[in-house]
Amino acid sequence: MKILLADDDKSVRRVIQFKLGKEGFDVTAVEDGQQAMDSLRKNRFDLLLADIRMPILDGIELLKQSRAVQPDLKIILITAHGTVSQAVEAVKLGAFDYITKPFEDEELFIAIEKALEFRRLEHENKLLKKQLHENKRTPSLVGTSSPFRDMMATIKKIAATDATVLLIGESGTGKELVARTIHHHSTRSEGELIAVNCAAIPKDLLESELFGHVKGAFTGAVKDKKGKFELADGGTLLLDEVSELASDLQAKLLRVLQERVIEPVGSEMKREIDARIIATTNVSLKERVFSGDFREDLFYRLNVIPITLPSLRRRTEDIPILIKEFIHKFGKESSISVSSKLMDKLMAYKWPGNIRELENLIERMTILRKADELTPGDLPEDFGKPDPLIKEMFDNPSSEHMTYQEAEKNLITDALDRCGWNRTKAAKYINIPRHVLVYRMKKYGIAPDR
Repeated sequence: MKILLADDDKSVRRVIQFKLGKEGFDVTAVEDGQQAMDSLRKNRFDLLLADIRMPILDGIELLKQSRAVQPDLKIILITAHGTVSQAVEAVKLGAFDYITKPFEDEELFIAIEKALEFRRLEHENKLLKKQLHENKRTPSLVGTSSPFRDMMATIKKIAATDATVLLIGESGTGKELVARTIHHHSTRSEGELIAVNCAAIPKDLLESELFGHVKGAFTGAVKDKKGKFELADGGTLLLDEVSELASDLQAKLLRVLQERVIEPVGSEMKREIDARIIATTNVSLKERVFSGDFREDLFYRLNVIPITLPSLRRRTEDIPILIKEFIHKFGKESSISVSSKLMDKLMAYKWPGNIRELENLIERMTILRKADELTPGDLPEDFGKPDPLIKEMFDNPSSEHMTYQEAEKNLITDALDRCGWNRTKAAKYINIPRHVLVYRMKKYGIAPDR
């Protein structure tokens, strides 16, 4: 992530640049607002971190001018106590947030993480809207295997009802596609299917994302905003990775499911909602209930119609059909075929990443192919080789019977060790959001001096 830092105090500038650099950010530092504008005209940045009081061009004017150059740029202003009113005014003008000197490192990192996560969500939202506009077609689930046919039979029975559905399956088994199929064949198909990833949104933003907020509810709430529940009214709400909800939000979600009303952040007015709920999880919620990490009453509210998605290992006979589907998707008009030797290799592979892994592999091979017949020579060099971190965990388990929590704790600890206890890098290494990593570290009591 690229950050532009503008501050006329040389010592402050150097300290912030050094600390952000240690966290894995690419930081460009300048000493005034005019230099910041020059940098913005030459390069794209994800975030602008600027002091309000600077010579030539102050933070407020920089805010106004930068919006014209990079409209999607997120801006955090640094202010002293005497200029807090200016900072509040800047938020009204479009700044994402402000922090007051002196500030702690964690306060700065949290503010930056919120801004970058919000920018990512905005970008994803734009892409999704574009995709829906360009290709609003029926979702396609393909297969002929017995586990697949059993799953489709259940979907056919429950799609037209309003029953809450819990989709259980490993990562990459197609839970979102199944959710979209259920929605498409329901009586709510004319309404929207609104998806929210409970693990990807920071905890303190998730309540607003789910239930909405009113103007002035918190810093940055410059106008009323509808939450996902309200946007899904008349349609379907998909709660992806519901197992990652914090305990306080679990209680609020339970109340919404029981009463079918929401209360936006900062409002005392309740609003009725009419949305079907589909939740997904790639871990055992029963185990989370047993360990005390998930409310038992919420589990039963979500587990009305549980559907377990079979892994690709259980759907081996569907692999040729899926490959044909993906070749058609990525090969466009080309006449691409698969050699028998390659098909044998793909059928024998265990597919830890399931359908998503297969789809990514076919896309890569289709693009980089040497000829229109795909052969084992088109496979990437690392195909079939286990991730070194996962291999080490299984080769050297800490106990004969490792629980899920022990495995997760070991995975996080090893990732931190490998990344020099840089949380940003460790989160990227195991492909989870940084705030989820921080939450897990607190949960398991993981610290450098453990």
